[in-house]
Amino acid sequence: MQKIEPMTLFGYNKLQAEIKDLKSVKRPAVVKAIEEALEHGDLKENAEYHAAKEEQKQIDNRLADLAQLIANAKLVDPSELEHARISFGSTVVVCDLNTDEEMTYTIVGSCESNPDIGLISFSSPLAKQLLGHEEGDDFKVKLPGGEKKFEIIEVRYQEIVFECI
Repeated sequence: MQKIEPMTLFGYNKLQAEIKDLKSVKRPAVVKAIEEALEHGDLKENAEYHAAKEEQKQIDNRLADLAQLIANAKLVDPSELEHARISFGSTVVVCDLNTDEEMTYTIVGSCESNPDIGLISFSSPLAKQLLGHEEGDDFKVKLPGGEKKFEIIEVRYQEIVFECI
């Protein structure tokens, strides 16, 4: 079964840019490093060769992962979705019922998440619990720090800012 990866155009373009960089800059540089290391002779004790081969393997693995993400990508324009209930692209203000601390999150694709600025992946435990709820709902979620109980204060759509200014 194909795993759909919802993302915005920003996320899709970010993945494409990474693929381009890996294919046109990083991989050719590693191939050149391998060729130069081969000129040093004995491969058994050639640390430069082994390091470059390992880097090439990591780049190839990342390219395969990116190809899979692109193949499964489903572009979503959050501004076209209904946000009365929490969905992809919704910005949500929640209150931790134990501490009364309010937090704001926006639900985005996995390649777009940046928890430091409130962008959480739709596949994160918190986002999975948020999806489908509406203002006023309470819910519990098991997080790495233990189970927490939240109240949803506000659900809205606002243009997503993906990077800190």
